[in-house]
Order: sequence, then structure tokens, then C-alpha cells
Amino acid sequence: MRLIYLDNHSGTKLDPRVYDEIVPYLTEYYGNAQSMHSFGYKSTQAIQKAREQVAQLINANDNEIYFTSCGSESNNLALKGIAEAYKSKSRHIITSSIEHVSVLNALKRLEQAGYEITRLPVDKSGMVCPDDLKQAIRKDTILVSIQHANPEIGTIQPIEELSKIARDKGVLFHTDAIATTGIIPVDVNQLGIDLLSLAGSQFHGPKGAAALYIRKGVRIIPQIEGGVQEQNKRAGTENIAVIVGLGRAAEIARQEMSDNHIKMTNLRNKLIKELPEKIPYIYLNGHPQNRLPHNVNFSVEFIEGEGMLLFLDEKGIYITSGSACTSKTLKMSHVMSAIECDPAIAQGSVTMTLSKYNTEDDIDYVLQEFPPIVQKLRDLSPLYAYFKKTGKRQEAGPGTNYEHDHDLEE
Repeated sequence: MRLIYLDNHSGTKLDPRVYDEIVPYLTEYYGNAQSMHSFGYKSTQAIQKAREQVAQLINANDNEIYFTSCGSESNNLALKGIAEAYKSKSRHIITSSIEHVSVLNALKRLEQAGYEITRLPVDKSGMVCPDDLKQAIRKDTILVSIQHANPEIGTIQPIEELSKIARDKGVLFHTDAIATTGIIPVDVNQLGIDLLSLAGSQFHGPKGAAALYIRKGVRIIPQIEGGVQEQNKRAGTENIAVIVGLGRAAEIARQEMSDNHIKMTNLRNKLIKELPEKIPYIYLNGHPQNRLPHNVNFSVEFIEGEGMLLFLDEKGIYITSGSACTSKTLKMSHVMSAIECDPAIAQGSVTMTLSKYNTEDDIDYVLQEFPPIVQKLRDLSPLYAYFKKTGKRQEAGPGTNYEHDHDLEE
């Protein structure tokens, strides 16, 4: 059976060159980087090299890169660390309604601790309006945190414009760039941001390897207490092997980004163009132009995402329904709710995320196998049977996020 992996936001295949870089630090160079002897210094040098490689990927200084265990930890360190460091100034933080759950839940915890959180709405493409941010910023705002791109629907935010609004008001700006770093160009100076989260699992590095960029001069309170690791920002014995892997993956991503971008964009566009030609009543979610080059998110009407996932799995096609961290909740994602997708249609949302390892043959196979699966499920759907009989949809809620004639097509 063929294996077509289109769930790359959940985790990417480890690049063999990254694997080769990692192995010696598991078997030969296992010294503690904090040890004073020369064997430990080998690990210290490896960490420094990785720090420089990650810094080059986002055009930062190497002493502005702090290694963490995952993107969620980076987000938590950024939000809670800034909140604690600047709480004497104020306790107002601004975010968007479609952030990753590691941002939203961290802010809920801060809210419980007495911080005030403003959650900006998005339009139907998932875009934050800069004017909304202008109106939300107050004299007592200490931080704005808005993701660079949404991993579920692929929309890329106007971070440059948003960060300038914050900067002009003297407010710090954090962006969750986990979905973009290593995929599209990310330049912290061009974006004008103060903190940025990234994770190697998104660009063919190892899981368990991530980083937080903190612009020099920005104060932050550590969330893991202990030793002096990561310039006293994040205690704990360094995981040398995965840090080395993250550095190598960052180097490869920087070198190959242009070619990968072209390849993935072409495959993405093929899916976006040809799936609706083969499957009626299917709607693209996210911004049609300002979207990640490897993201495809459709809502397929009259059926549920879980059914499609199970049948596609039998064909060796692996995708997801909803974001990676919420797909097992079996309910409408907060992202779909925020873009006002009709709940009935949102139940049939599927996300496909490509990688540099996907081929045009993979896409052709999806285009061959997906439509009959949809038809099979629709043949079992009472909603579809009712629609075919009457030309009307049952209980279509307000805010439906599709544009077509509601009458039955001839």
C-alpha cells in the first residue's frame, strides 16, 4: 500500500542529513555541556554551533536564541515570562482568537492570575485587522502575541504591520512562528518583533527541539528554575543531540527554502484547483493568496471529517481534521468558530500539509482516491439525501462561510 503523508504540521519526516548529525551526540560525544573538562566542551561547542545556525535562519544574533523542548514551551516561556517580568508596569495582553492552544491556554492561566486578556477577532479568511489592534492597545498594554500563520487554515498574518503598531506604542510583540519558520522566509528584524517561537519538528528536524528568540534588552522571567543553562533563562541539562539536529535542520531549511517553497506551492495549488473540480460542495478555508505554501484546508459539506480520515487511512493517505492538538476532541475547532464557518460544514473540515518529500504522484493519488470516498460517505448521509430531494440544507446556521447557490445544482 502506498504511503502518502500529508500531516506535516503534526510532525515532519527527519531529514537523513539531520539524523547523521545527531547520532554521534548519542553514542560518542555524550558529555555534559556544563562540565569543565574538554569532553564536555565538545558538547558546549555543538550547542553554540546550533545556536548560530538557528540564528541565521531568522536573521537574529546567536545570543538571542534560547533552546527549549518544544513550541508549546517556547510560547509559555514567552507569555508567562514577559507577563511576570513586566507585571509592575501593567497586566494587559492582546492576542488573537485563532492562536495555538499553547498560547490560548497560557493566557487563560494568566487571566486566572489577574491579567486582562483582549482576544482580537479575525475575518472569514482568518486575518487579523490592524485597525482592531490599534483600537485594542492601551497605555497599560505590556504584550501583543499574534501568530505568524495559522497551521490549520494556513492564513499568514500581516505581522510587519501589526508589530509596527505595537512598537509605535512601546508595546512588546511576540509571534508564534512555529508554522512558518523553515517554511517561508522569517526575518525578525524585518518583521519588527521582540520574541519568536519556532520548532524543528516543522522543518524536518527532531521532535523535542525548539527555540525562543528574545530580542536583546527584553526582560523575561525563567519558568524552569535550576541551573545556569541557556543564559539563565531555561534550566536543565541540555539535550545535545536534538539541539544539534535542530541546528542542522535550520541550516538545510535556509539553504533549500526557495526550491522547497516553489515545489510545495505548485502541489498545493494543484490540490486547491482540482479537488473542487472533482468534489462538489467543497470550500477552501483560509486566505486564498496569503497562505502557507504547504497548507490546504477544505470543508467538505454533508459529511464529517473523521469518516474521511478513516477511509483515507485505509488507502494510505494520512491527513488531519482540525489542528494537530485539537483533532481528537471531536468538536468544531476554535479556528473554524472564529472564521464563522457554519458548524455543520465545519464538521467536514480536513487539513493537508505538504512537505518537500511529497511528489506530484502523491497528489494525483489523492485526487484519484479522495472523491469516491466523499461520494461513499455522502451516499450514507441523511443530510445529503435531504439536500438531493429538496435542494435545501437542513438547519444551516448563520455565518455560513461559503459562496454558492443554495439551490440544488442541475
